[in-house]
Amino acid sequence: MSQAKKPHALLPGDSVRILSLASPVQEELLKKGCEELARLGFVPKVDCTSVLARESFFAGSTAIRLTALKQALSEPDSKAIFCSRGGYGSNYLVENLFVDAADAKILLGSSDITSLQTFLWRRHKWVTFYGPMVASNFHHGAGAPHGYDRESLLRAVTEINQGWKLDLEGESLIAGYGEGILLGGCLTLVETSLGTPWELDTRGAILVLEDRGMKPYQVDRALMHLKQAGKFNEIAGIVLGDFPDCEPPAGGETVRDVARRILAPLGHKPGQIPIVWGAPIGHTSRAALTLPLGVRARLVATGAPSAPSHLEILEPACLP
Repeated sequence: MSQAKKPHALLPGDSVRILSLASPVQEELLKKGCEELARLGFVPKVDCTSVLARESFFAGSTAIRLTALKQALSEPDSKAIFCSRGGYGSNYLVENLFVDAADAKILLGSSDITSLQTFLWRRHKWVTFYGPMVASNFHHGAGAPHGYDRESLLRAVTEINQGWKLDLEGESLIAGYGEGILLGGCLTLVETSLGTPWELDTRGAILVLEDRGMKPYQVDRALMHLKQAGKFNEIAGIVLGDFPDCEPPAGGETVRDVARRILAPLGHKPGQIPIVWGAPIGHTSRAALTLPLGVRARLVATGAPSAPSHLEILEPACLP
């Protein structure tokens, strides 16, 4: 078992606080997403003044967003924080975020929320959840394109007794298996944590990396930066997303090509560093999986169509 600080699991009827911590959210999408949460058996709590706030390309000022986050982390009548969407701006919150490390609470989000998830792991060893967001995924529905994967979500935020298995729906770039702490998130935000006090320590980790809207050379640059910073030196495995909206110029290298060229040499010893490409995580046109960050996991990259690559979560992500 990892030494992580785990939140308490959600039960039917529990309240879930909805926050906008990065960019502004559309009210109609927020409403539809909250309706889906209600269908799942949870009670969404929304303060429209802060959740629907707008200032430049942020969902309100830094003060508004930080106050909302601090209140949500400490309020006793909600058991989780579900983010409305990503975008940009979560990095503004971490410098003045002081929380009680003992009171871990479910934080679900992806994309720009990586900044907060990385911070909470490095400062407090909090388990957080990389997955769908209210007005980016939930409003599309369970199993729908751009929606969310219902089973992985519920296993992540309600399971208290055992681990579970996730079909990654991707392909093996390098076959093998590895065990380690599951960490990572959006590639851009993982990269920009370098040099900060909350820079990820990836030694022994299974590293999750995904993004969207990048040119292949930009992905190349980010991966090379991580490589040259030593972030791939002692990792146990890599799970890559499907990187939508990252098409190359005609005839050019794809992001998959770039990833294979840079990362494949890491697996020069058989089974040393398994690498899976194309998992539906974060920015994806498929139903997004929910991954608990900060728990022990086993990555199995088989390279065989008859035995799909998968991720085994080796411990529950929540406490009773």
